[in-house]
Amino acid sequence: MADSTERSTSAEEADQLLLATAGGDTAAFERLYRATSPRLFAVCLRLLPQRSEAEDVLQEVYSNVWRKAAQFDPAKASGLTWLSMMARNRAIDHLRASRNERNSVPIELGPELVDGAEAADQLAHAAMQAHGLEACLDELELQRRTLIRKAFYEGSTYEELATRSGAPLGTVKSWIRRSLAKLKACLER
Repeated sequence: MADSTERSTSAEEADQLLLATAGGDTAAFERLYRATSPRLFAVCLRLLPQRSEAEDVLQEVYSNVWRKAAQFDPAKASGLTWLSMMARNRAIDHLRASRNERNSVPIELGPELVDGAEAADQLAHAAMQAHGLEACLDELELQRRTLIRKAFYEGSTYEELATRSGAPLGTVKSWIRRSLAKLKACLER
């Protein structure tokens, strides 16, 4: 049970650090960054193909956190959830912008460069396992788990998920909402 106490403290700490950051406390912002950046970096890595892109997006996320911390409302979501959604949304925006650029500019093929770093999906997978998310995802039904992964890791919209699954849009939204509630409860254990 020590794990759940640590997670609760971590979630509460993130809430408090966000509230202090909203008041302009730079030390709190620094502690928030140190406490949450590995988790947010994993979110970025799951969505973005290159490590450098994930690093750039993470920097943008924390710039936005500094500017928008006053918008955080602990009554609506935990600080960790708010930060994760901000990272996810920014990474998806970056992906969409990159796709538009690739579609409008001809690409010249060249030799593949290898930087020797671990693949982004390996780093993200390791980081997520450390937080127990994979174990919690495995507790969901296969269809719900697939929807969550496609929505959050690939950036699929509700409409795309409804089309792929053959289920009505409202049903897909309900499935995702209930699945997220189950994941939250599992992660808080």
